[in-house]
Amino acid sequence: MGIPAIFLSTNQTVSTNITATPAPTKPLKHRLHNSTLKSLSKSGKLDEALRLIESSPSKSPATAPDAEACALFLHSCISRKALEHGQRLYLQLLLYRARSNQDLLSNPRLKSKLITLFSVCGRVDEARRVFEDGGEDVDLPESVWVAMGIGYSRNGYPKEALFLYYEMVSRFGQLDNFAFSMALKACSDLGDLRTGRAVHAQVVKATEDPDQVVNNALVRLYSEDGCFEEAIRVFDEMPQRNVVSWNSLIGGLVKKDGVFEAMEAFRIMQGKGMGFSWVTLTTILPVCARVTALVSGKEIHAVMVKSNAKPDAPVLNSLMDMYAKCGAMDYCRRVFDGMQSKDLSPWNTLITGYAINGLMTEAMESFQEMICSGFSPDGITFLALLSGCSHAGLTDEACRLFERMKIEYAVSPTVEHYACLVDVLGRAGRIEEALGIVKNMHFKPTGSIWGSLLNSCRIHGLVPLGEAVAKQLFELEPDNVGNYVMLSNIYASAGMWESVRTVRELIEKMGMKKEAGCSWLHVKRKIHTFVAGGSNEFRNSAEYKKVWKRLMEEAGYVPYTGVVLHDVNEETRAMWVCGHSERIATMFALINNGSGMPIRITKNLRVCLDCHSWVKIVSKVTGRLIVLRDTNRFHHFKDGMCSCKDYW
Repeated sequence: MGIPAIFLSTNQTVSTNITATPAPTKPLKHRLHNSTLKSLSKSGKLDEALRLIESSPSKSPATAPDAEACALFLHSCISRKALEHGQRLYLQLLLYRARSNQDLLSNPRLKSKLITLFSVCGRVDEARRVFEDGGEDVDLPESVWVAMGIGYSRNGYPKEALFLYYEMVSRFGQLDNFAFSMALKACSDLGDLRTGRAVHAQVVKATEDPDQVVNNALVRLYSEDGCFEEAIRVFDEMPQRNVVSWNSLIGGLVKKDGVFEAMEAFRIMQGKGMGFSWVTLTTILPVCARVTALVSGKEIHAVMVKSNAKPDAPVLNSLMDMYAKCGAMDYCRRVFDGMQSKDLSPWNTLITGYAINGLMTEAMESFQEMICSGFSPDGITFLALLSGCSHAGLTDEACRLFERMKIEYAVSPTVEHYACLVDVLGRAGRIEEALGIVKNMHFKPTGSIWGSLLNSCRIHGLVPLGEAVAKQLFELEPDNVGNYVMLSNIYASAGMWESVRTVRELIEKMGMKKEAGCSWLHVKRKIHTFVAGGSNEFRNSAEYKKVWKRLMEEAGYVPYTGVVLHDVNEETRAMWVCGHSERIATMFALINNGSGMPIRITKNLRVCLDCHSWVKIVSKVTGRLIVLRDTNRFHHFKDGMCSCKDYW
């Protein structure tokens, strides 16, 4: 159609011969449709976006969404884990393919997005269905294979992820960093160091330099498998390190019991101004708890308080656990009270903390408070309470709790619950009742249950029963040297030295070694370790002798050598008992810690009777609070008294 003349104010008429071509209305609608869909997807309005998709006629390619619009929609679904929205889009794409020639499911980007969505929502089978759509003849790019491999790995199928990687190597030859990082994570999860080394070799041969993700995965692989030299080598050669790099190193060290190395790595990380993530703190706080590094734990807490970010629940639980295991229950309670929302986990952490610190009144009060707050206790709650009752001598209370657990709260007792009940009865001398529990329970007795009985035999000097129980333990746990040592101690307490020698010869013949007594102490930003009978240079120093002499003179202390279960003379016994690791650690703290500062010590074995008496004396003479954590519980020494009331 012709364009009409344009009338101008000058009264001149201008005509033109230009002819307009009708606009293609359908493509314009299509563009508007996709533009609206993209806008809705970017703003997270998934319901509106889905209505727009489903309102489009599936037979009309002109109104179908394009690949870019669908990819944006799926990206928004992934970030929100919106599984149903993604499934409905997948159905629409299947309908488009069935009713028209448009096959968006063959688009690699959409395929990868769908696989990722289904895998992050735990639907591995659906992800695999998308991956295999089109049959074996479809030539999928490497990115789609990697998405499927990551999906397997994310959902706990590292073996399947590695099998996929093998296929990728066969199909593509040279792979990229995405494939390498996926394969290395699978190797770490499987503990497959041999395959991990093979992947590392392919990384080295690749034309593309490894990126930060690949290097982080290599650090994690080597550190978690105990290959610290290789982990450090990869770490040192990294052109750049981020928080994840340090987390990989620290996490690997912690997993392989390199707690002191992990603490040092964290210190260096902070010294370099690297900052932290919540993952860093949930990794390092348990290390502080393990070695009773309360000062370091408080420093981490201070950093958390200063941070603009709000700590998540796992971090706060780790912080509570650290305070509890450092014997600082007042701080643990403060963190608990400051939590805006609580589930059962912080309640259990609080109750467990009170129980291991011998504060059973507070533990029971917190238990009642938890019930009144609408929470139902679980097996962990009762395990903490029963264990606390055992070490506090609350035998009748433990029996009542055991019955309440079954009847009132419908919590089925596990082997661990029965072991606690046997232990509490055995410690109280109610051996026949403990044996009745073992005989009538619905489980086959485990090492922990027989171990509780053997410990009761040690406490009460029951040699014949101890021999019978030890026989059961030797069959169940033939390589557990602690059982042999316990029997040897029972014989030694009864003066049966020939039997002691027989057991010790058996230990030597089997190539086992008794664990040496070891104590840890955190002084002046450093963890100090002391071994029984060691630290000769320190013990022979003038300062040590001066402090030791003053303590002994003021207290009138005489060693009780009956705790030395060896057939040696009295002088040797006295020398040995005075060389126990917790004493050396206490002396070191008295000399090197500030005057009046609390002393916190961790020991790997049960504290002996004489050391317990000695530390009580030291706390009275020096006016210090001394917190000693042994393998069983906490001992808070103050003014010559212990929180355990001499029952442990």
